[in-house]
Amino acid sequence: QVQLVESGGGLVQAGGSLRLSCAASGRTFSSLAMGWFRRTPAKERELVAANDWSGRSPYYADSVRGRFTISRDNAKNTVYLQMNSLKPEDTSVYYCAANHFGLIGTSGAQYQYWGQGTQVTVSS
Repeated sequence: QVQLVESGGGLVQAGGSLRLSCAASGRTFSSLAMGWFRRTPAKERELVAANDWSGRSPYYADSVRGRFTISRDNAKNTVYLQMNSLKPEDTSVYYCAANHFGLIGTSGAQYQYWGQGTQVTVSS
């Protein structure tokens, strides 16, 4: 079992920055692939960014590429999402998720463990 806890959300103005953190416990963190999802207006889960067990070749959605950066610190069992140049359309609840196979997937169904989410609101 893996427990995930997100933090770092809040209210920022358009063009501002936030850094989200996700702390994992209960399993060897370095063996997991980690993803950040957000809810669309239709309540669907959209993959924003992800990295595999090695942290190499990260995935980014087209809508955030060049603005967001995913990173991980295996010594702290933590994955981060640095969000720059935020836009109002980035407003959502952001969820941290883990894939126990250590490989990136673009579907939420490919992730076995989920945090409870952290709210990000970007004002115009």
